[in-house]
Amino acid sequence: MSILRTEFESLIEPLILRTLDCCKNVLKDAKINADNISQVVMVGGSTRIPMVKQRVADFFGKPVFDEVNPDEIVALGAAIQADVLAGNQQDILLLDITPLSLGIETVGGLMDAIIPRNTKIPTKAGRQYTTSVDGQKNLKISVYQGERDLVEHNRKLGEFILRDIPPMPAGLPKIDIQFILNADGILTVRARELRSNLETQVEIRPTYGITEEEMALMLIDSIQNAQTDIAARGLLEARNEANNILLSGDKFLKQNAAILSAEEAAETRNLLEILRKKVSEHDKDAILSAMEDLNIYTAPLAHRALDHNIQEAMKGQKI
Repeated sequence: MSILRTEFESLIEPLILRTLDCCKNVLKDAKINADNISQVVMVGGSTRIPMVKQRVADFFGKPVFDEVNPDEIVALGAAIQADVLAGNQQDILLLDITPLSLGIETVGGLMDAIIPRNTKIPTKAGRQYTTSVDGQKNLKISVYQGERDLVEHNRKLGEFILRDIPPMPAGLPKIDIQFILNADGILTVRARELRSNLETQVEIRPTYGITEEEMALMLIDSIQNAQTDIAARGLLEARNEANNILLSGDKFLKQNAAILSAEEAAETRNLLEILRKKVSEHDKDAILSAMEDLNIYTAPLAHRALDHNIQEAMKGQKI
């Protein structure tokens, strides 16, 4: 069959636009603009298409470099890298990067990225966390890969449990989680409770790798759902904060019942119930407003309770 060039170009237009979108994202990730690019090398047989050359040249504002065989250049680059790894080339350095963010699941199913995408490897990064329940002895650490704010939309790589944490009130344990990614793509995740020096780790082999097409789809998905993800993260973070306040509020009422009047205790319980009700709904602003109302009312009570507890602790003591 025969096809007109105009018809062919019309058919491939969406693919060219998708490619240019990838170019925009690369420039954005690198924090540079097209003027900073000195040369654009064409790779792959499709780059022989005149329309592709022209659109790429227009995007970068300079003619494309097409003096090498686009079918052979990838194999040539692999051969050069093999020569580097064999120790025969000392003046060439090719850096590898993490294609997608690596992180763990936090309260509410949120993804907390520890190694952001495009980080050069080998690399090491870490962050400190704590428990969310009084007397918690075990902590499950789930490792994910992806760009979405909720772990349910990302790829699970593995999980392990830090066991026998000494029982402490929620928020007191200090758990240091380290991600170590070596040049072979092997990810080691290490968790250590700093007060007791209890430690465990898991090693995730590079078999978790995904195809370039799957990777591209994950990135596109994260961009298309960015606004939805931000809203979902905001709601979950507000809920997490509210749940911590509810836990602290219930403890406050029990521990300071003797110094609170009946009216103060009743109003505090009422504000706690309002906040508890808002947490079960889906309005972030309503949750934040209920938290603010509770904090404004209880702040003077907390100051009074603190003064009272200090006075009780200082009785009979000399300074």
